[in-house]
Amino acid sequence: MDKEKRTLLLAAPRGFCAGVDRAIQIVERALEKYGSPVYVRHEIVHNRYVVENLEKKGAVFVDELADIPTDVPVIFSAHGVAKSVPEEAEKRNMFYIDATCPLVSKVHREAERHQKDGLEIILIGHRGHPEVIGTMGQLDEGQITLVETVAEAKEFAPKQADKELAYLTQTTLSVDETKEIVAVLQARFPTIQTPKKEDICYATTNRQTAVKALAQRCDGLLVIGAPNSSNSMRLVEVGQKAGCDTVALVQRATDIPWEMLNACRTIGITAGASAPETLVEEVVAAFSKRFDVSLEEIVTNEEQVVFKMPRVLEA
Repeated sequence: MDKEKRTLLLAAPRGFCAGVDRAIQIVERALEKYGSPVYVRHEIVHNRYVVENLEKKGAVFVDELADIPTDVPVIFSAHGVAKSVPEEAEKRNMFYIDATCPLVSKVHREAERHQKDGLEIILIGHRGHPEVIGTMGQLDEGQITLVETVAEAKEFAPKQADKELAYLTQTTLSVDETKEIVAVLQARFPTIQTPKKEDICYATTNRQTAVKALAQRCDGLLVIGAPNSSNSMRLVEVGQKAGCDTVALVQRATDIPWEMLNACRTIGITAGASAPETLVEEVVAAFSKRFDVSLEEIVTNEEQVVFKMPRVLEA
C-alpha cells in the first residue's frame, strides 16, 4: 500500500540558542580538562536528553551545593543563580564555573544598577522558574517585586510613592503577553524605566516569530522540548494563539500523539532553545516511517550569535 502523504514544515530558527550551546560546551570542556566527575547544580538546561547524555560522559547533577564534595569542579546552570550560591561555594572553598547565559547575566547587572540608582524594581516573570529565582536573588529579599500577569500589573502598588520604578523581564517569556503587562505598567506609571535593550532574548523572540509563521500554514504543530522549559511552553502557547488548532509539546519521537494528528496533513515542527537538533531529526524520521513525507524549511531569521567560553576553559 502507498503511504499517505504528509507535509512537514520545519521552523528556522529552532533548537539550541547560543546560551544553551555555551552551557553544554562548558560541561563537556570541564570534563575534558578536569576529568570525571564534574558536578552541575540543577539541570544545565531544561532537557532530559541533554542531561542524560552529559551524565553518560561523567557529569553529576545535584540540587544543592551541600550534595557536592568540595574537591571537584561544580558548574552553575545556564538559568543563573542567586548571589548566595557562589558565596556559599566560596565559603566551602569550592572551585566553580558559572554557565549562566550572558543575556541572563545582563538582566542581573540591570537589577544591580537600578538598585544603585535608588529605583524600585519590578520583574516580569514566572514564579518558581530558576531564572526568576536567580534574578531576584541578585538583591536582598524584598528588593524586587515579581509580576506574573496583567492582573498583577494592575494591582501592583509601589512600596514608596516618591520612588521611581524600573522593570526587568525573564528572558524566555511570551513576547506578546509581556507587551500586555508592560503596557499596563506604562499606562499606570508613565515614567517607569524600561530595559536599555530588550530583556527577552533574541532566541526566544526569533523562535516565537517562526512559530507564528508556521501556524499560518499548518493544521498541526509539534514543539519539541521539555515541560519544565519556559521557552518551549511559550512556543506551544504562541502556536495556539496564532491559530493552529492542534498543538502538542513532545520531548521526543516516542511522545508524538499520532491520534491527535490523524486529521492533520501539514504539520509544523519546531524545537525549544534547549532541544538538540537530534530530536528534530528523530521526529522527522518517525513521520517518514509512517507517511510519504515532503519537507520544507520556513526561514524567518538567521542567527549568528556566539558567546565566549569562561577564561578558565579557553585554553
